[in-house]
Amino acid sequence: MATAVSLPRTGPAGPGVREWAGRAGALAPVLAVIALLLVPGGGGAQGGTGGTGTVADAASGLLVLVCLVRVVRSGARPLSRAAAVVLGLPVLGICLAAITSHDPGASLPGVARYVQIFVLVPAAVLLTIRDRRDFALVAWALVGLALLEGGVGVVQFLTGTGASYQGEDIRAVGTFGATDVMGMATVVAYGLVITTGLALGGTAGRARTAALVCTGLLFVPLVLSFSRGAWIATVLTCALLLLLSGLRRAGRVALAAGALGVVLVGGLGIGSEMVKERVTSITQVAAAPDQSVTDRYTMWAAAGRMWRSEPLTGVGLKGFPAYRDSNASLALSSGSDTAGAGAVFQRQPLLSPHNMYLLVLSEQGLIGLLALAGSWAALLVAAVRRRRHGADCALVAVGLLSWQLIDFFYADIGGPSTVLMSVVLGLAAWWSLAEVRRA
Repeated sequence: MATAVSLPRTGPAGPGVREWAGRAGALAPVLAVIALLLVPGGGGAQGGTGGTGTVADAASGLLVLVCLVRVVRSGARPLSRAAAVVLGLPVLGICLAAITSHDPGASLPGVARYVQIFVLVPAAVLLTIRDRRDFALVAWALVGLALLEGGVGVVQFLTGTGASYQGEDIRAVGTFGATDVMGMATVVAYGLVITTGLALGGTAGRARTAALVCTGLLFVPLVLSFSRGAWIATVLTCALLLLLSGLRRAGRVALAAGALGVVLVGGLGIGSEMVKERVTSITQVAAAPDQSVTDRYTMWAAAGRMWRSEPLTGVGLKGFPAYRDSNASLALSSGSDTAGAGAVFQRQPLLSPHNMYLLVLSEQGLIGLLALAGSWAALLVAAVRRRRHGADCALVAVGLLSWQLIDFFYADIGGPSTVLMSVVLGLAAWWSLAEVRRA
Protein backbone atom coordinates (compact mmCIF):
# COMPACT_ATOMS: atom_id res chain seq x y z
CA MET A 1 0.00 0.00 0.00
CA ALA A 2 2.55 2.55 -1.08
CA THR A 3 1.15 6.01 -0.55
CA ALA A 4 0.60 7.84 -3.82
CA VAL A 5 0.00 11.40 -4.95
CA SER A 6 -3.24 11.34 -6.91
CA LEU A 7 -3.56 14.29 -9.25
CA PRO A 8 -7.30 15.07 -9.42
CA ARG A 9 -9.10 14.86 -12.75
CA THR A 10 -9.98 18.22 -14.23
CA GLY A 11 -13.58 19.10 -14.86
CA PRO A 12 -16.10 21.89 -14.52
CA ALA A 13 -17.48 20.64 -11.21
CA GLY A 14 -15.30 20.66 -8.13
CA PRO A 15 -15.64 18.33 -5.18
CA GLY A 16 -19.06 18.52 -3.57
CA VAL A 17 -19.98 19.00 0.06
CA ARG A 18 -20.54 15.26 0.52
CA GLU A 19 -17.08 14.46 -0.79
CA TRP A 20 -15.43 17.02 1.48
CA ALA A 21 -17.39 15.64 4.43
CA GLY A 22 -16.17 12.15 3.59
CA ARG A 23 -12.61 13.40 3.36
CA ALA A 24 -12.91 15.19 6.67
CA GLY A 25 -14.10 11.94 8.23
CA ALA A 26 -11.11 10.03 6.87
CA LEU A 27 -8.77 12.77 8.06
CA ALA A 28 -10.50 13.16 11.44
CA PRO A 29 -7.50 11.94 13.51
CA VAL A 30 -5.24 14.58 11.90
CA LEU A 31 -7.85 17.33 12.08
CA ALA A 32 -8.48 16.51 15.75
CA VAL A 33 -4.83 17.17 16.60
CA ILE A 34 -5.07 20.57 14.90
CA ALA A 35 -8.40 21.53 16.48
CA LEU A 36 -7.42 20.48 20.01
CA LEU A 37 -4.53 22.91 20.02
CA LEU A 38 -7.16 25.55 20.75
CA VAL A 39 -7.56 23.99 24.19
CA PRO A 40 -5.22 25.83 26.58
CA GLY A 41 -2.48 23.57 27.94
CA GLY A 42 -1.94 23.07 31.61
CA GLY A 43 1.84 23.17 31.54
CA GLY A 44 4.36 25.73 30.49
CA ALA A 45 6.67 25.74 27.56
CA GLN A 46 9.48 23.43 28.36
CA GLY A 47 12.57 23.64 26.26
CA GLY A 48 14.31 20.75 24.63
CA THR A 49 12.65 17.43 25.00
CA GLY A 50 10.19 18.51 27.62
CA GLY A 51 6.63 17.36 26.99
CA THR A 52 3.53 19.24 28.02
CA GLY A 53 0.88 16.50 28.21
CA THR A 54 -1.78 18.49 26.34
CA VAL A 55 -4.93 17.02 24.82
CA ALA A 56 -3.39 17.63 21.39
CA ASP A 57 -0.47 15.38 22.38
CA ALA A 58 -2.97 12.71 23.42
CA ALA A 59 -4.74 13.12 20.07
CA SER A 60 -1.44 12.66 18.25
CA GLY A 61 -0.98 9.37 20.07
CA LEU A 62 -4.46 8.32 18.98
CA LEU A 63 -3.58 9.33 15.41
CA VAL A 64 -0.56 7.03 15.46
CA LEU A 65 -2.64 4.20 16.92
CA VAL A 66 -5.40 4.58 14.31
CA CYS A 67 -2.82 4.64 11.52
CA LEU A 68 -1.14 1.52 12.92
CA VAL A 69 -4.48 -0.35 12.98
CA ARG A 70 -5.14 0.65 9.36
CA VAL A 71 -1.71 -0.54 8.28
CA VAL A 72 -2.07 -3.89 10.07
CA ARG A 73 -5.53 -4.45 8.61
CA SER A 74 -4.37 -3.65 5.08
CA GLY A 75 -1.48 -6.10 5.27
CA ALA A 76 0.50 -4.12 2.68
CA ARG A 77 3.78 -2.25 2.89
CA PRO A 78 2.80 1.19 4.21
CA LEU A 79 5.85 3.19 3.11
CA SER A 80 8.20 3.10 0.18
CA ARG A 81 11.79 2.18 0.94
CA ALA A 82 12.96 5.78 0.48
CA ALA A 83 10.22 7.15 2.76
CA ALA A 84 11.06 4.61 5.47
CA VAL A 85 14.75 5.56 5.35
CA VAL A 86 14.15 9.33 5.39
CA LEU A 87 11.58 9.25 8.19
CA GLY A 88 13.43 6.59 10.19
CA LEU A 89 16.88 8.16 9.98
CA PRO A 90 16.49 10.31 13.15
CA VAL A 91 15.94 7.15 15.21
CA LEU A 92 19.63 6.30 14.75
CA GLY A 93 20.92 9.38 16.52
CA ILE A 94 18.13 9.39 19.11
CA CYS A 95 18.75 5.82 20.26
CA LEU A 96 22.54 6.13 20.14
CA ALA A 97 22.42 9.27 22.29
CA ALA A 98 20.15 7.53 24.82
CA ILE A 99 22.36 4.43 25.03
CA THR A 100 25.59 6.41 25.49
CA SER A 101 24.03 8.91 27.93
CA HIS A 102 25.52 9.23 31.41
CA ASP A 103 21.96 8.72 32.71
CA PRO A 104 20.06 6.45 30.26
CA GLY A 105 17.00 6.34 32.51
CA ALA A 106 16.63 10.11 32.44
CA SER A 107 16.99 10.06 28.63
CA LEU A 108 14.05 7.71 28.02
CA PRO A 109 11.37 10.46 28.09
CA GLY A 110 13.45 12.34 25.53
CA VAL A 111 13.54 9.27 23.28
CA ALA A 112 9.75 9.03 23.39
CA ARG A 113 9.30 12.73 22.67
CA TYR A 114 11.74 12.86 19.75
CA VAL A 115 10.34 9.70 18.16
CA GLN A 116 6.80 11.05 18.57
CA ILE A 117 7.55 14.46 17.02
CA PHE A 118 10.01 13.57 14.27
CA VAL A 119 9.08 10.00 13.30
CA LEU A 120 5.73 8.56 14.37
CA VAL A 121 3.36 11.52 13.95
CA PRO A 122 4.84 12.68 10.59
CA ALA A 123 4.65 9.10 9.29
CA ALA A 124 1.04 8.78 10.48
CA VAL A 125 0.06 12.05 8.76
CA LEU A 126 1.80 10.92 5.57
CA LEU A 127 -0.10 7.63 5.58
CA THR A 128 -3.44 9.28 6.37
CA ILE A 129 -3.33 11.77 3.48
CA ARG A 130 -4.39 10.13 0.21
CA ASP A 131 -4.26 12.81 -2.48
CA ARG A 132 -3.90 16.52 -3.15
CA ARG A 133 -7.41 17.30 -1.97
CA ASP A 134 -6.63 15.71 1.38
CA PHE A 135 -3.45 17.79 1.40
CA ALA A 136 -5.49 20.94 0.73
CA LEU A 137 -8.00 20.10 3.46
CA VAL A 138 -5.29 19.68 6.10
CA ALA A 139 -3.54 22.83 4.88
CA TRP A 140 -6.73 24.90 5.14
CA ALA A 141 -7.38 23.42 8.60
CA LEU A 142 -4.00 24.80 9.64
CA VAL A 143 -4.97 28.18 8.18
CA GLY A 144 -8.24 28.06 10.12
CA LEU A 145 -6.35 27.38 13.35
CA ALA A 146 -3.99 30.27 12.55
CA LEU A 147 -6.92 32.66 11.98
CA LEU A 148 -8.57 31.68 15.27
CA GLU A 149 -5.36 31.95 17.29
CA GLY A 150 -4.44 35.17 15.50
CA GLY A 151 -7.88 36.62 16.20
CA VAL A 152 -7.49 35.87 19.90
CA GLY A 153 -4.05 37.47 19.78
CA VAL A 154 -5.30 40.68 18.19
CA VAL A 155 -8.03 40.96 20.82
CA GLN A 156 -5.40 40.48 23.53
CA PHE A 157 -3.36 43.35 22.11
CA LEU A 158 -6.34 45.69 21.76
CA THR A 159 -7.75 44.94 25.23
CA GLY A 160 -4.49 44.66 27.14
CA THR A 161 -5.09 41.03 28.11
CA GLY A 162 -2.07 39.48 26.41
CA ALA A 163 1.30 38.43 27.79
CA SER A 164 3.51 41.02 29.42
CA TYR A 165 5.79 42.95 27.07
CA GLN A 166 7.76 45.99 28.21
CA GLY A 167 5.53 46.34 31.25
CA GLU A 168 2.23 46.12 29.35
CA ASP A 169 -0.02 43.08 28.84
CA ILE A 170 -0.19 43.50 25.06
CA ARG A 171 1.80 40.63 23.57
CA ALA A 172 -0.39 38.45 21.34
CA VAL A 173 -0.05 34.83 22.46
CA GLY A 174 -3.45 33.33 21.61
CA THR A 175 -4.60 30.43 23.77
CA PHE A 176 -1.01 29.30 24.43
CA GLY A 177 -0.52 31.65 27.35
CA ALA A 178 2.41 33.65 28.67
CA THR A 179 4.64 30.61 29.20
CA ASP A 180 4.61 29.73 25.49
CA VAL A 181 4.93 33.09 23.76
CA MET A 182 6.19 31.42 20.58
CA GLY A 183 3.11 29.19 20.23
CA MET A 184 0.73 31.61 18.53
CA ALA A 185 3.53 33.13 16.44
CA THR A 186 4.41 29.67 15.13
CA VAL A 187 0.81 28.77 14.29
CA VAL A 188 0.16 32.11 12.58
CA ALA A 189 3.40 31.86 10.62
CA TYR A 190 2.46 28.37 9.40
CA GLY A 191 -0.88 29.71 8.19
CA LEU A 192 0.70 32.70 6.48
CA VAL A 193 3.26 30.53 4.68
CA ILE A 194 0.51 28.16 3.52
CA THR A 195 -1.70 30.95 2.14
CA THR A 196 1.30 32.55 0.45
CA GLY A 197 2.20 29.25 -1.21
CA LEU A 198 -1.38 28.68 -2.36
CA ALA A 199 -1.68 32.21 -3.74
CA LEU A 200 1.63 31.97 -5.62
CA GLY A 201 1.22 28.38 -6.76
CA GLY A 202 -1.48 28.86 -9.35
CA THR A 203 -4.55 28.34 -7.17
CA ALA A 204 -7.40 29.92 -9.11
CA GLY A 205 -10.71 31.61 -8.42
CA ARG A 206 -12.17 31.92 -4.96
CA ALA A 207 -9.46 29.79 -3.38
CA ARG A 208 -6.77 32.23 -4.47
CA THR A 209 -8.80 35.22 -3.30
CA ALA A 210 -9.35 33.52 0.06
CA ALA A 211 -5.62 32.79 0.32
CA LEU A 212 -4.73 36.43 -0.36
CA VAL A 213 -7.26 37.71 2.18
CA CYS A 214 -6.04 35.28 4.82
CA THR A 215 -2.43 36.32 4.17
CA GLY A 216 -3.33 39.92 4.93
CA LEU A 217 -5.29 38.98 8.04
CA LEU A 218 -2.52 36.80 9.44
CA PHE A 219 0.09 39.51 8.95
CA VAL A 220 -1.37 41.53 11.84
CA PRO A 221 -1.17 38.93 14.67
CA LEU A 222 2.28 37.87 13.48
CA VAL A 223 3.48 41.45 13.97
CA LEU A 224 1.76 41.70 17.35
CA SER A 225 3.45 38.51 18.57
CA PHE A 226 6.71 40.52 18.84
CA SER A 227 8.55 37.30 17.98
CA ARG A 228 11.80 38.17 16.23
CA GLY A 229 12.55 34.58 15.24
CA ALA A 230 9.12 34.11 13.65
CA TRP A 231 9.46 37.41 11.77
CA ILE A 232 12.85 36.47 10.34
CA ALA A 233 11.76 32.97 9.33
CA THR A 234 8.54 34.24 7.72
CA VAL A 235 10.21 37.03 5.73
CA LEU A 236 12.96 34.74 4.42
CA THR A 237 10.52 31.94 3.59
CA CYS A 238 8.09 34.20 1.73
CA ALA A 239 11.04 35.69 -0.19
CA LEU A 240 12.08 32.16 -1.19
CA LEU A 241 8.56 31.29 -2.34
CA LEU A 242 8.39 34.50 -4.36
CA LEU A 243 11.66 33.66 -6.11
CA LEU A 244 10.48 30.12 -6.86
CA SER A 245 7.26 31.50 -8.37
CA GLY A 246 9.07 33.91 -10.73
CA LEU A 247 11.07 37.11 -10.46
CA ARG A 248 8.42 39.36 -12.05
CA ARG A 249 5.72 38.17 -9.68
CA ALA A 250 8.18 38.43 -6.80
CA GLY A 251 8.66 42.13 -7.50
CA ARG A 252 4.93 42.88 -7.65
CA VAL A 253 4.09 40.95 -4.50
CA ALA A 254 7.02 42.47 -2.59
CA LEU A 255 5.72 45.95 -3.38
CA ALA A 256 2.19 45.00 -2.30
CA ALA A 257 3.46 43.43 0.93
CA GLY A 258 5.56 46.49 1.67
CA ALA A 259 2.56 48.76 1.14
CA LEU A 260 0.44 46.55 3.43
CA GLY A 261 3.08 46.75 6.13
CA VAL A 262 3.29 50.54 5.86
CA VAL A 263 -0.50 50.89 6.11
CA LEU A 264 -0.97 48.49 9.03
CA VAL A 265 2.05 49.40 11.11
CA GLY A 266 2.80 52.94 10.01
CA GLY A 267 -0.54 54.35 8.93
CA LEU A 268 -2.80 52.67 11.47
CA GLY A 269 -0.17 52.68 14.19
CA ILE A 270 -0.49 49.00 15.12
CA GLY A 271 2.25 48.80 17.73
CA SER A 272 4.50 50.87 15.48
CA GLU A 273 6.97 52.11 18.13
CA MET A 274 7.28 48.74 19.83
CA VAL A 275 7.61 46.94 16.50
CA LYS A 276 10.34 49.37 15.46
CA GLU A 277 12.22 48.78 18.71
CA ARG A 278 11.84 45.01 18.33
CA VAL A 279 13.13 45.06 14.76
CA THR A 280 16.06 47.25 15.78
CA SER A 281 16.95 44.83 18.58
CA ILE A 282 17.58 42.08 16.01
CA THR A 283 20.81 43.81 14.96
CA GLN A 284 21.89 44.75 18.50
CA VAL A 285 23.82 41.59 19.28
CA ALA A 286 27.13 43.25 20.07
CA ALA A 287 26.60 46.95 20.81
CA ALA A 288 23.68 46.96 23.27
CA PRO A 289 21.93 43.58 23.43
CA ASP A 290 18.97 43.11 25.76
CA GLN A 291 19.06 40.37 28.41
CA SER A 292 17.14 37.88 26.26
CA VAL A 293 19.77 38.18 23.52
CA THR A 294 22.57 37.84 26.06
CA ASP A 295 20.94 34.73 27.55
CA ARG A 296 20.49 33.18 24.13
CA TYR A 297 24.10 33.63 23.06
CA THR A 298 25.32 32.46 26.45
CA MET A 299 23.31 29.25 26.11
CA TRP A 300 24.54 28.79 22.56
CA ALA A 301 28.11 28.94 23.84
CA ALA A 302 27.23 26.46 26.59
CA ALA A 303 25.79 24.05 24.02
CA GLY A 304 29.00 24.31 22.03
CA ARG A 305 31.07 23.41 25.07
CA MET A 306 28.87 20.39 25.78
CA TRP A 307 29.35 19.17 22.22
CA ARG A 308 33.10 19.56 22.39
CA SER A 309 33.12 17.37 25.50
CA GLU A 310 31.17 14.58 23.70
CA PRO A 311 31.50 15.32 19.96
CA LEU A 312 29.96 12.15 18.48
CA THR A 313 27.03 11.27 20.74
CA GLY A 314 26.53 14.34 22.95
CA VAL A 315 25.75 14.50 26.66
CA GLY A 316 22.50 12.55 26.27
CA LEU A 317 18.86 13.37 25.66
CA LYS A 318 17.45 15.81 28.25
CA GLY A 319 21.03 16.44 29.31
CA PHE A 320 21.24 20.15 28.49
CA PRO A 321 19.64 21.40 31.76
CA ALA A 322 21.92 19.19 33.86
CA TYR A 323 25.10 20.39 32.13
CA ARG A 324 24.04 24.02 31.55
CA ASP A 325 25.44 25.67 34.66
CA SER A 326 28.82 23.96 34.41
CA ASN A 327 29.24 25.17 30.83
CA ALA A 328 27.56 28.60 30.86
CA SER A 329 29.21 31.89 31.79
CA LEU A 330 28.05 34.20 34.57
CA ALA A 331 26.26 36.36 31.98
CA LEU A 332 23.36 33.87 31.97
CA SER A 333 20.36 35.01 34.01
CA SER A 334 18.33 32.69 36.20
CA GLY A 335 15.36 32.73 33.83
CA SER A 336 12.97 34.84 31.82
CA ASP A 337 10.04 36.78 33.26
CA THR A 338 6.55 35.68 32.22
CA ALA A 339 3.23 37.25 33.17
CA GLY A 340 -0.11 38.28 31.72
CA ALA A 341 -2.65 36.41 29.58
CA GLY A 342 -4.29 35.07 32.74
CA ALA A 343 -1.04 33.98 34.41
CA VAL A 344 0.69 35.43 37.45
CA PHE A 345 4.28 36.62 37.35
CA GLN A 346 6.85 33.84 37.40
CA ARG A 347 10.41 33.12 36.36
CA GLN A 348 10.58 30.68 33.47
CA PRO A 349 13.76 28.57 33.73
CA LEU A 350 16.07 28.51 30.71
CA LEU A 351 16.30 24.78 29.99
CA SER A 352 17.43 24.79 26.35
CA PRO A 353 19.64 26.86 24.03
CA HIS A 354 16.67 28.02 21.92
CA ASN A 355 18.44 26.72 18.82
CA MET A 356 17.36 23.28 17.62
CA TYR A 357 20.62 22.52 15.85
CA LEU A 358 22.71 23.34 18.93
CA LEU A 359 20.29 21.44 21.18
CA VAL A 360 20.65 18.31 19.04
CA LEU A 361 24.40 18.82 18.70
CA SER A 362 24.87 19.12 22.47
CA GLU A 363 22.55 16.26 23.43
CA GLN A 364 22.96 13.87 20.48
CA GLY A 365 26.34 14.88 19.09
CA LEU A 366 27.40 15.07 15.47
CA ILE A 367 25.82 11.71 14.62
CA GLY A 368 22.44 12.79 15.90
CA LEU A 369 22.57 16.17 14.15
CA LEU A 370 23.55 14.63 10.81
CA ALA A 371 20.76 12.06 11.09
CA LEU A 372 18.03 14.54 12.03
CA ALA A 373 19.12 17.40 9.78
CA GLY A 374 19.79 14.93 6.96
CA SER A 375 16.17 13.76 7.15
CA TRP A 376 14.90 17.36 6.97
CA ALA A 377 17.23 18.22 4.09
CA ALA A 378 16.07 15.16 2.12
CA LEU A 379 12.42 16.24 2.56
CA LEU A 380 13.20 19.77 1.37
CA VAL A 381 15.14 18.65 -1.70
CA ALA A 382 12.43 16.16 -2.68
CA ALA A 383 9.72 18.82 -2.26
CA VAL A 384 11.55 21.23 -4.57
CA ARG A 385 12.16 18.52 -7.19
CA ARG A 386 8.43 17.72 -7.37
CA ARG A 387 7.33 21.21 -8.35
CA ARG A 388 6.29 19.99 -11.81
CA HIS A 389 3.59 17.81 -10.22
CA GLY A 390 1.78 20.79 -8.69
CA ALA A 391 3.16 24.24 -7.92
CA ASP A 392 0.65 24.98 -5.17
CA CYS A 393 1.37 21.88 -3.07
CA ALA A 394 5.09 22.18 -3.79
CA LEU A 395 5.28 25.80 -2.61
CA VAL A 396 3.30 24.99 0.53
CA ALA A 397 5.58 22.04 1.36
CA VAL A 398 8.77 23.93 0.54
CA GLY A 399 7.53 26.93 2.50
CA LEU A 400 6.65 24.98 5.63
CA LEU A 401 9.93 23.06 5.62
CA SER A 402 11.97 26.20 4.93
CA TRP A 403 10.22 28.16 7.67
CA GLN A 404 10.83 25.41 10.20
CA LEU A 405 14.50 24.98 9.28
CA ILE A 406 15.10 28.73 9.51
CA ASP A 407 13.15 29.08 12.75
CA PHE A 408 15.23 26.29 14.28
CA PHE A 409 18.13 28.78 14.42
CA TYR A 410 16.10 30.73 17.02
CA ALA A 411 13.89 28.08 18.61
CA ASP A 412 13.72 24.41 19.53
CA ILE A 413 11.02 21.92 20.47
CA GLY A 414 8.98 22.45 23.59
CA GLY A 415 5.51 23.68 24.45
CA PRO A 416 2.03 22.76 23.18
CA SER A 417 2.71 23.95 19.62
CA THR A 418 5.41 21.29 19.18
CA VAL A 419 2.88 18.63 18.23
CA LEU A 420 1.61 20.90 15.44
CA MET A 421 5.13 20.98 14.06
CA SER A 422 4.99 17.21 13.69
CA VAL A 423 1.73 17.51 11.71
CA VAL A 424 3.38 20.13 9.48
CA LEU A 425 6.37 17.85 8.90
CA GLY A 426 3.98 15.02 7.99
CA LEU A 427 2.10 17.25 5.55
CA ALA A 428 5.34 18.23 3.84
CA ALA A 429 6.60 14.64 3.96
CA TRP A 430 3.53 13.46 2.06
CA TRP A 431 4.36 15.76 -0.81
CA SER A 432 8.07 14.90 -0.71
CA LEU A 433 7.90 11.13 -0.30
CA ALA A 434 4.59 9.81 -1.64
CA GLU A 435 4.73 7.97 -4.95
CA VAL A 436 3.32 10.06 -7.78
CA ARG A 437 0.63 8.69 -10.03
CA ARG A 438 -2.34 10.13 -11.92
CA ALA A 439 -5.85 9.35 -10.82
